[in-house]
Amino acid sequence: MNSYLILANQTLAGHALATKVQQLLAGGACRFHIVVPATRQQEGLTWTEGAARAMARRRLENAISSFADLGAVATGDVADESPILAVLDVLRLQRFDEVVLCTLPPGPSRWLRQDLPRRLRRRIRIPVTHVMDDRRGIDLRQPQLAPAEVAAAVDLAVS
Repeated sequence: MNSYLILANQTLAGHALATKVQQLLAGGACRFHIVVPATRQQEGLTWTEGAARAMARRRLENAISSFADLGAVATGDVADESPILAVLDVLRLQRFDEVVLCTLPPGPSRWLRQDLPRRLRRRIRIPVTHVMDDRRGIDLRQPQLAPAEVAAAVDLAVS
């Protein structure tokens, strides 16, 4: 059984990743482990690690459910905000046959500006497949945190 490490964040709900998962499933039995870095959000002037982790957790939960709808067995973790460190942490504990990296297209993709596909290939010894989502298939409203969820994530009381 092949084992795939999926590294994604905003693109977890996109068509490109769903298509890739379906292709991998068509190739035979496999399992997936999804890593979602708790990256800083660009929407406001301030951010908190708690809010970033809460957003990543919601995206992960939705992705695991979406993978199940495709017939895939998936587990996952919210990880370090650095995608490189997130992958390295998981690879210390588990073995995978391939990493599937899913990014936004050039322009909006911070990971591409950081040259993540090339940097990841230099750091690990397993194949890295880069899947790019065009963002049309991504529901950018999902998942949004309510103010109470943000407050709970940073241990603040909502008044």
